[in-house]
Amino acid sequence: FLDLLNCGKYDFLWVHCELFPYLPGMAEALVGLTKKPVIFDYDDAIFHQYDQHPNDFVRRLLGKKLVSLLRRSDIAFCGNAYLETYAAHYCKRTEIIPTTVDVNEYTPAAERTANAAPVLGWIGSPSTWKYMAPLSETLVQFSAAKELSVLVVGANHAANTTLPFEFRAWAEDREIADVQAMDIGVMPIPDEPWARGKCGYKLIQYMACGVPVIASPVGVNTQIIEHGVNGFLASTEAEWRAAIEQLLGDADLRTRMGKAGRATIEERYSIQRYGPHMAKLIQELLASQL
Repeated sequence: FLDLLNCGKYDFLWVHCELFPYLPGMAEALVGLTKKPVIFDYDDAIFHQYDQHPNDFVRRLLGKKLVSLLRRSDIAFCGNAYLETYAAHYCKRTEIIPTTVDVNEYTPAAERTANAAPVLGWIGSPSTWKYMAPLSETLVQFSAAKELSVLVVGANHAANTTLPFEFRAWAEDREIADVQAMDIGVMPIPDEPWARGKCGYKLIQYMACGVPVIASPVGVNTQIIEHGVNGFLASTEAEWRAAIEQLLGDADLRTRMGKAGRATIEERYSIQRYGPHMAKLIQELLASQL
């Protein structure tokens, strides 16, 4: 609140997701006190934390808490079309700004390590590790047959470490190297509202590093992946197994898909592509206030 009162010296206010978590929309409306242009920016379906909350009281009190903030915003940067659809009901202007990486930092490994078996990898957080549960038994079977090894980054306390996988804590200074160590990257997610709001960051990380991918055909995943070209989309256990087997058995296919994925990120999901675009939008917003 004090930050809001003291932002007069700035050109505009950039709000990521919300101002006051778990306070009603009237608190978000305080952004109007700034008398400054407002950019709203989000990359998760945070509105579902409230409008689909299991507690009826929370749904009634907070279900539309973002509405006043969106109405006051001059532009909303939305990570995908699902998020833009929601924001467009209330905000006068919306722009899809996808999740991006710096392709000068996220690069394919200079040399691939000659592993006894290809490394299938997952990177994420404890809260998203649950999405790997349906795939775990399949991966255990491949691992037991020594057809692959499994690298898990960032699951931490949520992981069942009795699984025959390698578990690593996430570390910023090692994140890119961990992704580069993978031969296949996976992103299983359920087809549910929260997941539809995700922006595919795992896929973008993998693909920027030239790692072929397999993912659930949910939300933005279907836009990032061109099935059979820069990765595979898989819904059922049989489809996941078939995609894994195909990539395990064909190193050339892994290389081709990795290169195609890298090209996709350079063209459509890089800071180099969207940084200048966002700067232009901000400059136009400020010029319109003069």
